[in-house]
Amino acid sequence: MPRDRKDIRLALPSKGMLADASLSFLKQAGLQVYKPNPRQYQAAIPSLRGLTILFQRAADIPLSVRDGSVDFGITGWDVTAERLAEGDGILTLLQELGYGHCSLCVIVPESWQNVRVMTDMARVQAGRDEPLRVATKFTNLVGSFFLRHGIEGLRLISAEGTLEVAPTIGYADAIADLVSTGTTLRDNRLRVVEDGLILHSQACLIANRDKLKVRPEVLEMACHILEILVAHLRAADNVSVFANMRGDSPQDIARRMFTQTVVGGLQGPTISPIITPSGEMWHAVNIVVRKDLLMQAIAELRAVGGSGVVVTPIHYIFEEEPAATQAMLAALED
Repeated sequence: MPRDRKDIRLALPSKGMLADASLSFLKQAGLQVYKPNPRQYQAAIPSLRGLTILFQRAADIPLSVRDGSVDFGITGWDVTAERLAEGDGILTLLQELGYGHCSLCVIVPESWQNVRVMTDMARVQAGRDEPLRVATKFTNLVGSFFLRHGIEGLRLISAEGTLEVAPTIGYADAIADLVSTGTTLRDNRLRVVEDGLILHSQACLIANRDKLKVRPEVLEMACHILEILVAHLRAADNVSVFANMRGDSPQDIARRMFTQTVVGGLQGPTISPIITPSGEMWHAVNIVVRKDLLMQAIAELRAVGGSGVVVTPIHYIFEEEPAATQAMLAALED
């Protein structure tokens, strides 16, 4: 791969749990990927001119970002954290994109009745003549986790594919793998060690640190992408609420609203007069409310005289420069 390439590249998962979810996430954020042929491994985002989309295995994306063959990547935090343990080169821009949730856990056979917590694992290891064998795709993360629990001399077996069969077949005593629903574990008579959570994972956005430093156009693209994604993520949990309210003035209505808990808005409510045929003093109120507090907000608006409540989705909330952008720029100065 030539190091002097001029294009800007973003790698997306080509298959697996994150593939469709990443395309859906970007579409919802207004960054729809245009891929005319499903068999192609290259695409574009028309609203981000100059950005080439490449499709790779999720586990390979951190490697491509680290070696600079792509500038940005969206993949799982699990595979990213595993590669971060191997050295610098990857800069995490957004660790939580809000989808692709799973957990990396230590898993043992249900038949291990006396192994409930990691101290039990340490006891098993100490009482064996041979090392405890743990099959995993995440040898760096798992090895560090066991060391933090005082378990040394472990034999980590690097394995791909289906790990749930490893204890049954006999090439491992336990496994450390990703868990989402737990159904597969139960089907294979396995269970998670109670304090065996290694990390929570979801989709994340990463970048090549050196490319951000030496290519201004890549840094500019990073700032653009962060602005859009952060504004979209901020909006995703909120709705815009409109209501009509009687009152002599915006200040009078605002005072009533400020006696409530959740109808204050971001900095305050937006209140404007309504021109009525009768000349009555009505005002339109607009606030932003968290989705999980919507019914409480409606009750509070009614309590202070609100009516005709209308709720609409929000696609973006842009405020000051995102903290993620500030963190990226600070990291590049190190």
